[in-house]
Amino acid sequence: MTSPGLYVTHLIAPKNGSTLAECEDAVCVLPDPPFDELVEGPIAASVCDGATESVLAKDWARLLAAESAVQALTCPAIFTVDSAFEEFAAAATARWDPWLEEYSRDRATTGRPLKWYEQTKLVGGAYATMLSVRIAPAPGPVPGAPPELPGTTTWHWQAAALGDSCLFHVRDDCLLRSFPIERPEDFGTAPDLFGSRNHDTALLRARTLFAEGSCRPGDRLLLMTDALAAWFLAAPEPANALCELLEFGGPHDAAGFSDWLNGLRTRQDLRNDDVAVVRIDIEGR
Repeated sequence: MTSPGLYVTHLIAPKNGSTLAECEDAVCVLPDPPFDELVEGPIAASVCDGATESVLAKDWARLLAAESAVQALTCPAIFTVDSAFEEFAAAATARWDPWLEEYSRDRATTGRPLKWYEQTKLVGGAYATMLSVRIAPAPGPVPGAPPELPGTTTWHWQAAALGDSCLFHVRDDCLLRSFPIERPEDFGTAPDLFGSRNHDTALLRARTLFAEGSCRPGDRLLLMTDALAAWFLAAPEPANALCELLEFGGPHDAAGFSDWLNGLRTRQDLRNDDVAVVRIDIEGR
C-alpha cells in the first residue's frame, strides 16, 4: 500500500513561434522534488502569467511566482489573514526595483544600455496574474468539507488567485472544483493583474480570491495558466481531455507536451499562448 504523500511535476511551453526563453508564464514549486519522488508535504506551487503588453513581463512573472510560493509555504496565513497577504504583496513589489537596477547595470555592462523608449515603458512596471496553492496533511476536519472515508489520510489545500490562472480539483477523473473561473465563457481579455509597482496592498488583497478544500488519496490538483485552463473547461468530453493531459507525467515529456499543444493550436482548440501546468497527485490510503 502506498505511503501518504504527493507526487508533483510541472511543464512550461511557449506559444508556437516563440522560444522557451521568451515564455512569459512562470512556475515555482517548493520544495521542488524530482517528479518521481514521493514527498510528505506541505508543498506550495505558484503559476504566474506575465501580461504581454507590459515590459519585462516574463521576469516579473518569475519573481512573483518565486515570492508567492515562498510565502505560501512558510506563511499559510496569507490565505486567511488580510494583513499577512498585504505583507506578502509588499515584499513581492519590493523585489522589483532592486532587480530592475541590476538588470539595467547588466545591460549597460554588456553594451546594450536601455533605450529611452524602454525606460519610458518601465515607469509603469510589469504585470502578471498569480495563482498560489498550498497543500498539507490535514490536522483535522476541514470546515465545510464533505466527510472522508474512515482511516483515509486527508489533505488540506488553500489557494489565492489574482487573475485567470486556474486550479482544478479532480477525483475519479471527474472535476470537483474549478477556481477561480468555473465556465469557459468567463475568460476575458482583461483579467485582474498583480503590478510590480502597485504598492496599494489593500487593493491587491481586495482583488484576490481565496478558496480551500479537502483532498484524499487518488485526487489530483492541476494548476494551469489561462489558455490551457480555458481549453480544459471547454472540452466537450472532459474525461478525454483529462486523459490527454495526464499523458505527460514529467519533464522528460516536454517535447511531446509541446507537440500536443501545437496540435491543439492547429485545430484551433487552444489559443496560441504560453502554457504552464502543475500537477499534484495525492497518494496514500
